[in-house]
Amino acid sequence: MILSLIEQRIKAKIEAVGTPLKDWDIQINYGIKTGFNDAFIISGEKRKELIKQDPKSDEIIRPLLRGRDIKRYGYEFADLYLLFIPWHFPLHTDTSIQGASEKAEQAFKKQYPAIYNHLLQYKKELSNRNKAETGIRYEWYALQRWGASYWEDFYKQKIVWTPVNSEYRFAMIESGWFFNNSVFMITNSGNENLNIILSVMNSKLFVFYLNKITSAEYQYGSKELFQTFPIPRPTTEIEQKIEILLQTKEYTAIDQLVYQLYRLDEEEIAFIEIQ
Repeated sequence: MILSLIEQRIKAKIEAVGTPLKDWDIQINYGIKTGFNDAFIISGEKRKELIKQDPKSDEIIRPLLRGRDIKRYGYEFADLYLLFIPWHFPLHTDTSIQGASEKAEQAFKKQYPAIYNHLLQYKKELSNRNKAETGIRYEWYALQRWGASYWEDFYKQKIVWTPVNSEYRFAMIESGWFFNNSVFMITNSGNENLNIILSVMNSKLFVFYLNKITSAEYQYGSKELFQTFPIPRPTTEIEQKIEILLQTKEYTAIDQLVYQLYRLDEEEIAFIEIQ
């Protein structure tokens, strides 16, 4: 990609002052892949029905966000829920279980009869999801991919994002929300300030970097793109200002602070603003 002189200057500043996200103490992961959404994603009305049939059902029903629900700095809940059923559930913590388990299925049927019967009507479709795995590696009633190594991160505060019509949208989501595999998430593994990452990635500078500078090898939604993007460690002063502006939803002012983070001059800022 051939860059103009001012684009080269901006690129150099971004890369000089920022630390690649892969070197921050965070985790980047995907959402849940059901393999058959009609069975595992239910309406609020269906949730009430299942809980009425068996109150224990509520233990494995989680509020769900899809890619289309994620907005810039926020989200819109469509009253949809996920039946969160790991492989070998409810014996999923038993590491001795290998492959599809009849014992696990019988335990699931006994402990969660309403949800078991709900899924039973989709058994044919669920069994046909992936012939190399379903009924072999995991039970027909389990999710296809459930975040086996990071499922607990869904119970943490996190940044989620999705590309919608080639437009990135980032939001901070409270603990306990789940989402499908069209959505990525960033969780904090240490003492990182997720609000800084959120602010930079929602900024005009980040959009400019993606559209004007990023190599074509990084497609929209690419995890690798985010791992290599440089984000500066903020001063305490800027960190505090961003915290306040997020609370008051003054997002234009946040963009200006992001420019300060990357030490851009007035000419460079004006160039980004007109893109």
